[in-house]
Amino acid sequence: MLTNPHSYSRGAMRRGAPLAALCMGTLLAAAAHAAVPAYIAAAVADSGRPATDTQRDALRKPGEVLSFAGVKPGDAVGELMPGRGYFTRLFCKAVGDKGHVYTVNITPTMPMRGPPPPDMPRGDGPPPGAGGPAPGAGGPPPGAGGPPPGAGGPPPGGPPAPQAPPCPNVSSSSMKAADFALAGPLDIFWTSENYHDLHGGMFGTPDMKTFNRVIYAALKPGGVYMVEDHAAAPGSGARDAGTLHRIDPQTVIAEVTAAGFVLDGRSDVLANPADTHTEAVFGMNGRSDKFLLKFRRPAGK
Repeated sequence: MLTNPHSYSRGAMRRGAPLAALCMGTLLAAAAHAAVPAYIAAAVADSGRPATDTQRDALRKPGEVLSFAGVKPGDAVGELMPGRGYFTRLFCKAVGDKGHVYTVNITPTMPMRGPPPPDMPRGDGPPPGAGGPAPGAGGPPPGAGGPPPGAGGPPPGGPPAPQAPPCPNVSSSSMKAADFALAGPLDIFWTSENYHDLHGGMFGTPDMKTFNRVIYAALKPGGVYMVEDHAAAPGSGARDAGTLHRIDPQTVIAEVTAAGFVLDGRSDVLANPADTHTEAVFGMNGRSDKFLLKFRRPAGK
């Protein structure tokens, strides 16, 4: 068995590269398609989920995604900009009566450009069942109840129709990005298809290291920070955040690790290799190339 990596010849390294890549791809696929725990499968199969949610499951793969995140009964989960509650309804069932879900809406400082996305992850108020501010969060800061005068109001489409609470273990708060605060301690913090929005101008220009440090401080040591979003072209940074609603995953990795997190895993379960990264995601009916990154606050820190 070879124990010294420097003993490879260049030819051997070239021959071994495809095998290494294949092994890595196999490991990623295995992680992404690991067996879904019964409590997550039950949350996905819950008969109370609306058809507008279940019709999207084939593309959003909630069983695989929640399993990769490590959501479990009893967890305290924070969720950024929950939209119409697609993941909120899954979280609150998966964590059960001994867990809790704290959703945080970020209020716009300018109107949205372009049509609203299917899940409306902005400007549509708290998700179903939001029972008030998270304990310790202090409620929304003064003036955080909506966009400032002249901001043009909420995005096109307006708020969703009132819905029955999905479960009683959901609390919500709303604030500007500049006033971002979280109750803790949390086991998992989650953001889905909206990290890029913090770079798009609609929520101002938050300092992302400061923003991510708030999440770091709210998580327990060893806690998980999940980022799922629409992938932009490699090397494009946040250039397309306000137009195509995409972001380069390497930019997310750089920003989140700068706040003290370590990259703990990534999954290609939501990847779409056919996506050219040149189209605005709103017209793709959920078929954009998405990345799924799992960060962790180091244990003991």
